[in-house]
Amino acid sequence: MKMNMKQWVADVLAADKKKAMPVLSFPAIQKMGITVDKLINDSDLQAQAMKIIADNTDAAASVSMMDLSLEAEAFGSTIRVSEDEVPTVIGHVVETEEEAQSLKVPEIEGRRKLYIEAIEKAVKLIEDRPVFAGVIGPFSLAGRLLDVSEALVYCYDEPDMVHIVLEKATEFLIKYIKEYKRVGANGVVMAEPLAGLLSPDLADEFSADYVKKIVNEVQDDEFIVVYHNCGNTAVKTLDTIVSNGCPMFHFGNAINMAELMEKMPENLIAMGNVDPAGQLKNGTVESVYEKTTEVLNACGKYKNYVPSSGCDIPPMSPWENIDSFFKAVADYYK
Repeated sequence: MKMNMKQWVADVLAADKKKAMPVLSFPAIQKMGITVDKLINDSDLQAQAMKIIADNTDAAASVSMMDLSLEAEAFGSTIRVSEDEVPTVIGHVVETEEEAQSLKVPEIEGRRKLYIEAIEKAVKLIEDRPVFAGVIGPFSLAGRLLDVSEALVYCYDEPDMVHIVLEKATEFLIKYIKEYKRVGANGVVMAEPLAGLLSPDLADEFSADYVKKIVNEVQDDEFIVVYHNCGNTAVKTLDTIVSNGCPMFHFGNAINMAELMEKMPENLIAMGNVDPAGQLKNGTVESVYEKTTEVLNACGKYKNYVPSSGCDIPPMSPWENIDSFFKAVADYYK
């Protein structure tokens, strides 16, 4: 459903009672009686999963599968798939500048096309809230192509090679996001977790500048980019992060959310950061309620704060815990 997303952001910012916007999609498999590997290969099931989440929660928006293996797989990366875990990337495809130069920007095909079809179907099923696709950020994609640990070293030792890969990653992501926009998505949640390990100067050079290019190409009144960074340096690099042009930002549980909110510009929305693994998957109904309330007590006084999970909620997180998270949010805003 088309909507004025600039106005939607303004409405979220102005609301006294906030709706939670967790990164919640994969736990739908429990209600559907299917496995992750089946879900990631079927656009109908993905659309149904998003509809199930929308029907079972009062989330502010619908967020699609946060599968950060998709884009690297398009470039030739090998991925590991299992029945109950989100797919992961294995190894690397670039380790020399020559290999970086010869790396081809792929077409939108295979599972990428399937995920686009899923969003096209989901926007026809979900009409009471925005629908966001999930994509990886440019440095996080480059890191998977170069090997995550090596990419951090290459920023110092082989910066030209990193920039070559980043240019190609950025070109692909712009093309990919425009396809989501074409089929009716209201925006994308861009996950850039690897940037959360960079110093402020490196984050500016190797992440923010490329995120800005993407945002400038795809964002308008009807389509926004939500930026996610779950690294432990997010507070230190906040000035760089908020310069990328996004209106909404999502942070992980590696930081003190209240400390970040003190520094967050009042006109930009910040979301986070209940621990998805430690609490939503492995906690109890009581501990999830307690920790969610704890974050709300620390951050809810800020008009630009929206409660959320710290990252993607794992597939096998008990629904009792997810419900407890939403109950804590509802009770707080009573």
